[in-house]
Amino acid sequence: MKKVLIVGSGLGGLTTALRLHRRGYKVEMLEKFHQPGGRLNQLKKDGFTWDMGPTFFSMTYEFKEFFEDAQLKEMPFEFRELDRLYSVNFRGSDKRYVIYKDLDRLAKEFEEVEPNFREKMNRFLDSAARFFHDVEFVVLKRNYDSIWQYLLTLTRVPVKYSPRMIRTVWQEMERHFESREVKEIFSLVAFFLGATPFDTPAIYTILSYTELVHDGYHNVHGGMYKIVEGLTKEMDKAGIPIHYNTEIVDYKNTDSGKLNTLVDQHGKEWNADLFVVNADAALFRHKIFKRKKFNQEKMDKLQWTMAPFTMYIGLDTKLDDVPLHNYFLGTNFKEYSGNVFKNSVKLDQPYYYVNVVSKSDPEAAPEGCESLFILCPVPDLRFKPDWSDRDEVANNILTDLGQRIGIDVEKHIVSKTVLTPVDWEKAFNLYRGSGLGLGHNLSQIGGFRPKNFDEEFGNVFYVGASTVPGTGLPMAVISSKLVVERIDKKYGSLHK
Repeated sequence: MKKVLIVGSGLGGLTTALRLHRRGYKVEMLEKFHQPGGRLNQLKKDGFTWDMGPTFFSMTYEFKEFFEDAQLKEMPFEFRELDRLYSVNFRGSDKRYVIYKDLDRLAKEFEEVEPNFREKMNRFLDSAARFFHDVEFVVLKRNYDSIWQYLLTLTRVPVKYSPRMIRTVWQEMERHFESREVKEIFSLVAFFLGATPFDTPAIYTILSYTELVHDGYHNVHGGMYKIVEGLTKEMDKAGIPIHYNTEIVDYKNTDSGKLNTLVDQHGKEWNADLFVVNADAALFRHKIFKRKKFNQEKMDKLQWTMAPFTMYIGLDTKLDDVPLHNYFLGTNFKEYSGNVFKNSVKLDQPYYYVNVVSKSDPEAAPEGCESLFILCPVPDLRFKPDWSDRDEVANNILTDLGQRIGIDVEKHIVSKTVLTPVDWEKAFNLYRGSGLGLGHNLSQIGGFRPKNFDEEFGNVFYVGASTVPGTGLPMAVISSKLVVERIDKKYGSLHK
């Protein structure tokens, strides 16, 4: 029986472990953090509970495919589809735009600012739908052995889609809509990828189709961390151990193009026949393998996603008029989006997202209280290495939030945890504190992303956000499928 060592217990690592176990491999996992999940993690404090990272997702069918492939009897968590996806408020306005999956209700939200919204949205979504279904299996869900193979694959994509490769998300919005509000709200999909609509290719407007039509947005009953808890229960049944507080810092004993041993921070050696890295695919090559192609200078020149500035707030009051998912935007969208990435704007009036966790899962807060998760995308540590102003930034956000919702939030805080990009980098080995790994510009998608197989060691593979196909929960599940396909092809299924 071949042994596989998986480094990292994020969603990509967990799903890879169960897929490989089903194929007869002996699987063991290492995790730097004190509990599994990677960025899909959980914080508990003062009687409150928060999901630390993702709070909703799409493409649930990828999870269903995974469960069939791993031959698990039942899905150990429950999806909940959202009809009311999120709300958006612009600073200085009392208007709250609610984004519904129901297009008739959605059209009523914008009837005053965007004439013929329904017809325009239908054209926009129809265009995104055709593109999505023409590329999902041709380009997205496949492995690439070389850049040339990727480029050859792109020739199978109809030529009519070529402009989408050149245009940005914002330019695509301008082709379909007129009002500032509509263009800004529906270009937020770029921020879901850790970038801005001005530097994200228009191909990612397919996310609007997946959120509004194709599968919609979902969360999980009991919180998103139920996904991790459900998968780890399946791993316990399978006898797959996870060793926590274990960080890989070096390697040794290589021969004939194979890796034999990884070394942790205590000097302990971990041996296996195969290795799957669920740590960042670029960072691991840089930090552990010390590859020239991924040296410090080249790493810093890559496009990385924005860093997270997050707050986990417990309030001793209810927020009856605040929905589950909320985006709070300013009035200088172009200026802010264009400059925040490189720390060229002040964070005195930031753009941010608020999830009232206890709206969906009442057990996340004591009775009469609310759990708030607040995320503000900020520059990574290349552009803002000093976070001594963390309290000032946090207070700016809380003051602004209080003004918007008409409640002095700060007076009701009974629990408060603030994580800067420095904290995220330290906890989860995120390069420069980048929240979602490598960005998704044209030179970093498909065959241009770091490969999910190692260039030198034939028995080392990669899974997760910074390899194919990209960032996001469903992408991590697809990534596990692709890396297992590679292992299947090279070693075959070792059915018991």
